[in-house]
Amino acid sequence: MPTYTPPLRDMQFVMHEVLHVVDDLQQIPKHTDIDVDTINAVLEEGGKFAAEVAFPLNISGDTEGCSIDQTTHAVTTPRGFKEAYRQYIDAGWAALACAPEFGGQGLPYVVNSMFYEMLNSANQAWTMYPGLTHGAYAALETHGTPEQKATYLPKMTSGEWTGSMCLTEPHCGTDLGLMRTKAEPQADGTYKITGNKIFISAGEHDMTDNIVHLVLARLPDAPPGIKGISLFIVPKFHVNADGSLGARNGIYCGGLEHKMGIHGNATCQMVLDGAVGTMVGQPNKGMQGMFVMMNAARLGVGNQSLGLTEVAFQNALAYAKDRIQMRSLSGTKAKDKPADPIIVHPDVRKMLMTARAYADGGRALQVYCSMLLEKEHHHPDAKVRADAGEMLALLTPIAKAFLTDNGHIATNACLQVFGGHGFIKEWGMEQFARDNRINMIYEGTNTIQSLDLLGRKVLGNNGETLKKFGKLIARLVEEEGVNEKMAEFITPIAVLGEQMTKFTTEVGFKGFQNPDEVGAAAVDYLRVAGHMVFGYFFARMAQVALREQAAGNTDPFYTAKLQTARFYFAKLFPETATLMRTARAGSKAVMDTNAALA
Repeated sequence: MPTYTPPLRDMQFVMHEVLHVVDDLQQIPKHTDIDVDTINAVLEEGGKFAAEVAFPLNISGDTEGCSIDQTTHAVTTPRGFKEAYRQYIDAGWAALACAPEFGGQGLPYVVNSMFYEMLNSANQAWTMYPGLTHGAYAALETHGTPEQKATYLPKMTSGEWTGSMCLTEPHCGTDLGLMRTKAEPQADGTYKITGNKIFISAGEHDMTDNIVHLVLARLPDAPPGIKGISLFIVPKFHVNADGSLGARNGIYCGGLEHKMGIHGNATCQMVLDGAVGTMVGQPNKGMQGMFVMMNAARLGVGNQSLGLTEVAFQNALAYAKDRIQMRSLSGTKAKDKPADPIIVHPDVRKMLMTARAYADGGRALQVYCSMLLEKEHHHPDAKVRADAGEMLALLTPIAKAFLTDNGHIATNACLQVFGGHGFIKEWGMEQFARDNRINMIYEGTNTIQSLDLLGRKVLGNNGETLKKFGKLIARLVEEEGVNEKMAEFITPIAVLGEQMTKFTTEVGFKGFQNPDEVGAAAVDYLRVAGHMVFGYFFARMAQVALREQAAGNTDPFYTAKLQTARFYFAKLFPETATLMRTARAGSKAVMDTNAALA
């Protein structure tokens, strides 16, 4: 059976020693009283909930899955899920980062992000039920009317009601401009909505009394394509004027998807049969509200893979220390045993360190993005808000795609450490790999994220935002350029930073002549950019560790951070050279393939 220990010390290192989040948070009026001890205490308790309540239900929930009553359309979650959710809301976890005016605790986003990393390590399928509510909450908080906020946000804040996002339809996934769901205006200002949605995570379940669906649909006179989509609130049960629940609305689950992973989460085929909804925002401007939810969800999906990377690493490490197999190539290490623990073998260590490095880098990026989100929404300086929003827009597709791709690499590497036992369900490793696989697909496939990064976020503004991130690297290079001990961490990012300008210009020029060049280069480009971002954070982590050691700190924690950074730059970061070469190879070898694909 797998185990899980919340990585609190690693979180504290990134938050307090590398990124100094409290210093930044105290510049925001609502967080002037926040301190290190408060953040640490909340996350310590959150870790207990994740490890002691959510984690024990992970394998059993995967085995049992969800079930549907085809007569009533009611969906039942696995045993223990509903009770765990009750503990979650009773302890106030649902309200952690929500606004106090709606009953929330108003804690920083970064605290919620690290709490959710632990929940995702413990049980991604369960965590998706409350997790999706945060995105729906954000969309309503930003675009909802005062009446809509008063009706829905207090219940979503408390966790009494959950939320879902209803986008995909059987004939269209990412291309929402093809959507057919219709919304007919009614005399009372509401809309009757009819259509079918698929792949709706947590679209129906038995954990709460009501589900607040955010639904995309078309008005009768809507223009074609993406510019003709509106956003609606469609509750599972109507809400009376006094806040009590009324009659059942015309939205129900027509069936459950049979999936590769996340079996404990209800992935629903939703039927809207004259369901009554109210519009969020302006007619035909629904994507503005939905993008708020989708961007929050994209950061959340990256966090899902970070959680799975961490828990897979922990279990593979423990197994590698205990499992004996053959002797070390450099001589016997465990003379009292008939064979050496497999952790002595170089390739086993490489797989373990790959997972560890991708967990450490991913955590740094998640903390950084959480702080950008905080500044964008709450910083008193308008320029700081604008700069934070611009940088977050650049990093969001990287946080989603790079972290989930890395999660795929890491969970499969950790499964491989177990050998044949990794393929067996009782060890939990195959579930981590299966559960992670969806993270590369939903909330916009990783190819879509790559096109968004290269086409919109980089080439769309002539690389201006990318240059701003480059200035962060340049500042660090200038600060540590003469420090010989930092050279192995600084030189790679300095070189790549210079290469990125030429690389981006070259891809952009080719794309101007032939758009397929952007499509052919985008996935490789995002991965290069991801390594550039990770390299920056690993250099900063190494900087802190070296300073601690120079000050006489002998804690092996800092030695471990340096070893991880060295491994990353030696074994993972060099992938950028190959990626730039394949991106530069252009689109011809991909597109001139009609005979091969006939």
